[in-house]
Formats: sequence, structure tokens, C-alpha cells
Amino acid sequence: MFIQTEQTPNDDSLKFIPGVPVLGCGSAEFLDVRASMKSPLAKQLFLIDGISGVFFGPDFITISKDPLAEWSLMKPDIYSAIMDHFASGLPIVYDDTDLASNDTAIHPDDSEEVQMIKELLDTRIRPSIQEDGGDIEYCGFEEGIVKLKLKGSCRGCDSAVITLKNGIENMLMHYIPEVQGVEQVIDESESVALQEFDKLEKRLEDKK
Repeated sequence: MFIQTEQTPNDDSLKFIPGVPVLGCGSAEFLDVRASMKSPLAKQLFLIDGISGVFFGPDFITISKDPLAEWSLMKPDIYSAIMDHFASGLPIVYDDTDLASNDTAIHPDDSEEVQMIKELLDTRIRPSIQEDGGDIEYCGFEEGIVKLKLKGSCRGCDSAVITLKNGIENMLMHYIPEVQGVEQVIDESESVALQEFDKLEKRLEDKK
């Protein structure tokens, strides 16, 4: 197996392309050891020091690391874990219901605006974001605001937040007049991590 790697806009995330389907369709993200128990591959990857997130796309794996970890030290173990997994014949996730593939599925009770939002996200926006090793998850449409969650390499990436506000917001507002803006949804665990990172940065600044 020849595994390619691609840089992403986020220095702390790398995209690994194994040359075979990963999930085929849908996506799955694991942000800690406990969550990784749902996936044999994510579980093995989280045994590697420095890994902070694992994201599975249709044909790629995006791995995120702690800011102080070194890719050069981690890559050999990552390659080994990925190759061993695909050689084992085990599934990527134990239960398909853990896949986030239905966020843009059209439901009978969806309004015309929501159907258009989901269609645009799925056909125009998601493919380009997955090119960069990330993904978006539709979380709702309330009072003119589309709520989206950033995943994979997009999580915690400044340029992805800019893309969210400029590219995605502009496109949705252009095609759907009812859309007044886009808002990022942050997980509770991610919010705590961002607060801890801010504290660390402040301590480092104080030491200068």
C-alpha cells in the first residue's frame, strides 16, 4: 500500500490518502481516546503520542496533532497503523450509525430553503472543503442563520473560519435570499480545549 500525504491549510492537520476507499461515503470524526473506541483504526491512531483528532472521509484520513508534536516523529507510526488496519480486514467503524452522512439528507418536513441549503452544501461546498482534508456538518437553520460545524482539518483552523464567513456565507446568501448569515457551532469539548490553549498562550506571552 502506498499512502500519500497532502498538506492542509491547518499546519496541525495532515491528509493521508491510502489509495483505497476509507468510508466510501459519509464521514466520521474522533476527538479523544474514548470516542475512538467506536473505530479500530482511530483507536490505534490515538495510541500514537501527539494525536488530537482523527477524521475519516470517503477516500482520505485527516489526522490532527497537538501544536507541540512533530510530524517527523509521528509519521512512521501513522503509516504503520493505517497499513496494518487495511491488511487486517477490520471495518473502519464498528457501527455505521456512527457515520455523519445524513446531515444533508433531504427530509419530507424540510422547508424549501433548508432543502436548497443542504443541496448547496452537499454539491458545491463539501467537495472543495474535503479537498483540504476537512468537512462541514449542517446543524440547522434558524431565523435566517445557517449553523455549521467545522470538522477534520477545518477544526481550529483560522483560514477555515474565514472560508466559513466569506466563501460559504456569500454563496448561500447569493443563492438563497432567506439566508442572512452563517454561524459556527463549537462542541463543548472543543470550547474547553480552545480556552485551555488561550491560557497556555497567555502564560507563554507573560514569560517573554
